[in-house]
Amino acid sequence: MLVAAEGIAIADGSGDPAAVKKSESGEYYDKDGNPTYKIGADGTVDWYTYSGYRRYHSECHVCHGPDGMGSTYAPALKDSLKTMSYADFLGVVASGRKNISTAAENVMPAFGDNPNVACYMDDLYVYLRARANDAWPRQRPANHEDKTKEYTDAEDSCMGNKH
Repeated sequence: MLVAAEGIAIADGSGDPAAVKKSESGEYYDKDGNPTYKIGADGTVDWYTYSGYRRYHSECHVCHGPDGMGSTYAPALKDSLKTMSYADFLGVVASGRKNISTAAENVMPAFGDNPNVACYMDDLYVYLRARANDAWPRQRPANHEDKTKEYTDAEDSCMGNKH
């Protein structure tokens, strides 16, 4: 989607992040059906944002820096999600990406077969979307909504856990 701002067209890959719908699993969606965050006036975040924060810091921050702010060899995802669509995010995380220029070669490995990432792609997207929209600062969420039974069941199924 392109949005005109003072006569200049800018890419808005993440779209309007306002939550308009909540699923049984506790996931919020924007008007276009993309996962999004919900942060209450008291600072309570939805479960997906909280889980995304935890997953990001266990799997992604080593390369992409603290809180999505980038490093010397991986881009700032906080900035990337300002123009990256949900579908593009899923594709890059699942399949990886290779960028080659005269100055450097950057390789994002594929994480589609890593359940610690693949089972939490929406969580990661929601957390990074909140960071990209400056809706959440550089800190661990102190308060969060409860994890739903539906979320737990989906997580167990994805991770291969049996009851």
